[in-house]
Amino acid sequence: MAEIEKAYEAVELAKRTGKIRKGSNEVTKALEKGKAKLVVIAKDITPPEITMHIPVLSKEKGVACIEVPSKEELGAAAGLGVGTAAVVVVQEGDSKKVIAEISK
Repeated sequence: MAEIEKAYEAVELAKRTGKIRKGSNEVTKALEKGKAKLVVIAKDITPPEITMHIPVLSKEKGVACIEVPSKEELGAAAGLGVGTAAVVVVQEGDSKKVIAEISK
């Protein structure tokens, strides 16, 4: 549970003070380019194929990938009025400490 809260906190902090990208395509691109610092994906995405490749790619690139239960909450943390399948932090800003804790 604490890990999920930290994931939302990292996304919110990075949104305010760093840079985030939203959506599974943007997350995939950031991972492939080696720019991802933290990946957060929502479990309640239909169909699951949309985000299935992301944890595998994250592992390959050595980036922490956190699953959160709700796309709505993830969207809210990212400052969106709608849910989102995935968010990637590309510049940590003030979320650096939180991401370091998650990555342990």
